[in-house]
Amino acid sequence: MASADVDMRIHEDQEPLRPGRREAPPPPRYYQASEMLPAEQGPLHSLLQKQPAMLGSLQVMSGIFSVGVGILFAVTQNINVSLCTMFRVSYFTGGLYIIAGLVSNLLFKNPKLLMVSFTMNCACIIVAIIGAILISVDLARFTSGDRVFYKLFLLQMEVLQLCVLALEAFLSAVLCFWFFKEKPAKSP
Repeated sequence: MASADVDMRIHEDQEPLRPGRREAPPPPRYYQASEMLPAEQGPLHSLLQKQPAMLGSLQVMSGIFSVGVGILFAVTQNINVSLCTMFRVSYFTGGLYIIAGLVSNLLFKNPKLLMVSFTMNCACIIVAIIGAILISVDLARFTSGDRVFYKLFLLQMEVLQLCVLALEAFLSAVLCFWFFKEKPAKSP
């Protein structure tokens, strides 16, 4: 937006009108700013230029995928077969990532949620690490038995869930890094 602190009055030399002469239309006058002033930057301007809402949307999508995998685990196996199913890792991580992604998306409208989003993403990293440990223990306990194809399917699903947890932890780590860099600049 252009703005300037200049005198806006139009200065011109005027001749007195002579009798019997028609008045000519005045020449068009245009205003042009003489210097540009920078626009004011809102709160979290540098952070919002990095598009944390995009990463928040990815968090929501991976959270929905985790909940879907949790439903698949619940339908296909008994609760005591794996630690992932017993502790409901997919539901817990998926729900937490959906909430964290929504809070990251709301930063654009409400910058006061910066600390809430930072805390949520730190919690997401911790939960993802705990979930990855539980899934790794399940993978280490894997033994092939009478239903090999069924167990291989469950093994593949747990590996897929582990990859999704790694993606979620990476997204949260990037957001935490951005939020941490922004936090000291905004404190008094």
